[in-house]
Amino acid sequence: MPRSLVASSLRRSMMGLMRRPRSTIFAKGPLIQQVRYKCEEGSSRAMQGVVIGLYAKEGDKNPKLSSGGEKFDDRTSGKVMELIKESGLSGELGVGRLYQNVDKEYCCVAVVGLGKEGAGYNAEEVIDEGMENVRVCAAVGARACQLQGCTVCHVDGMEYPEQAAEGAALAVWRYNMNQRKSHRIAIPKLELYGSSDHDAWTRGLFKAESQNLARRLSDTPANQMTPSIFAQATVDALCPCGVAVEVRTMDWIETQNLNSFLMVAKGSCEPPIILEISYCGTSPEERPILLLGKGLTFNSGGLSLFPRKGMDEYRGAVSGAAVCVAAIRAAAALSLPINVSAMLPLCENMPSGMAAKPGDVVTLLNGKTLRIKDTSHTGTILLADPLLYSQTVFKPKLVVEVGAMASGVRKGLGASATGLWTNNSFLWKNFQKAGAVTGDRLWRMPLWKYFSKLVSPTKSYDMCNKGEGHASSCLAAAMLFELVPCSDWVHLDIHGTGMLAMHGVPPYLLKNHMSGRPTRSIIQFLFQMACKS
Repeated sequence: MPRSLVASSLRRSMMGLMRRPRSTIFAKGPLIQQVRYKCEEGSSRAMQGVVIGLYAKEGDKNPKLSSGGEKFDDRTSGKVMELIKESGLSGELGVGRLYQNVDKEYCCVAVVGLGKEGAGYNAEEVIDEGMENVRVCAAVGARACQLQGCTVCHVDGMEYPEQAAEGAALAVWRYNMNQRKSHRIAIPKLELYGSSDHDAWTRGLFKAESQNLARRLSDTPANQMTPSIFAQATVDALCPCGVAVEVRTMDWIETQNLNSFLMVAKGSCEPPIILEISYCGTSPEERPILLLGKGLTFNSGGLSLFPRKGMDEYRGAVSGAAVCVAAIRAAAALSLPINVSAMLPLCENMPSGMAAKPGDVVTLLNGKTLRIKDTSHTGTILLADPLLYSQTVFKPKLVVEVGAMASGVRKGLGASATGLWTNNSFLWKNFQKAGAVTGDRLWRMPLWKYFSKLVSPTKSYDMCNKGEGHASSCLAAAMLFELVPCSDWVHLDIHGTGMLAMHGVPPYLLKNHMSGRPTRSIIQFLFQMACKS
């Protein structure tokens, strides 16, 4: 473009800024239309944005601003409501406009639909829709302000400050460590607007930041997140919070005869590591809740090699361990009065001359034999001996296993909910409640004797890592349940939820990136258990 035309275009842009407010339509996804007019560089206006909610119109009634939105409208002498009427915003959930030149202090004002006012718990959907709507609204608005270059984003509490903080903090986070600095999208500072409940806002930030930690640990390429690097990242994340982390290396693992874990680890030249983590939030004598996370920093399938298409997703096989680290970090940040321990076996599953072969048999710590039918189904092999060992050492009152175990749960539930298996209905009710509050649901799957028979189909060995039949996730849960003789036990298969977010992605997560789910649901579950103990 000739320089004269560029200069003329800039003059017209600046004149537009001085004359009138500008607006941009946006929805749950990225911006539909780019803003043509940006705020002046170097001024405080160019750095601050605000997000306010708009309830949907009902019948003949006009859309209604949230309480924080009404305060902001009063601040602008009713200008915001005038612009809403002019632009025809209806309050539809996740749809809004970005206004500029409305206020001297704020460069951008994002007005986003909150859906129907008074939404609450929906028993059919098993979710608190009011809380989830606030997450969506805050996420859409905060991301819109972020993309306009705001360095500080003030978010309306919208009656649920904790959920507003979750949605905004999850939405603006980016995994951009492998991008050039000039191409990275800056993450704005988030502030609460229109509410005095800063405690709830802070809780929401802690929960979201913990899930973002899980997203980072899962999304990092496997060459940059080996077992040793994961261990160091865990120490860096937890030790400043007062959480004890023990790093166990090969000599210790061999001494403890954790042979099932070594069967997987020996196929890679990366040294395996086991992390023992302890958070003490109450009396040391109280038995802890034990988290056991699947920590495959990469799963190639071993000698039962996965197809090359989509194999890169299996850097996310470490998501179970990542979620455990994140949940304990949040428990420490929130000072929950509960003891939580974790055991995280970390290794790679690679094909080599040392790799486990289909048909191999390993003897577990309890004397049972386990046949490796398929080396790509490593979750049960990896966790078998660590599960037996940790019950003896930690003497937990409850065991919670987390990992992307088998594809069956993804085929059955997709990304709608995390599959849950348990021997205790009380624990299931608490997890169900936690998922309804966080918007990250869980769904109970069967743990019938039918499946137990299919994981020990012959008299040649005691158990098989894959079992017989098609219900791969149920079979994996049944096999691990055989190793829990006397504890209350919960098994979470996050193969559909904790890896790449691809279908039905909520606005506060990023498509084709690791989700970090169900971190917030586990944190909420720990919170509920701490309150009842």
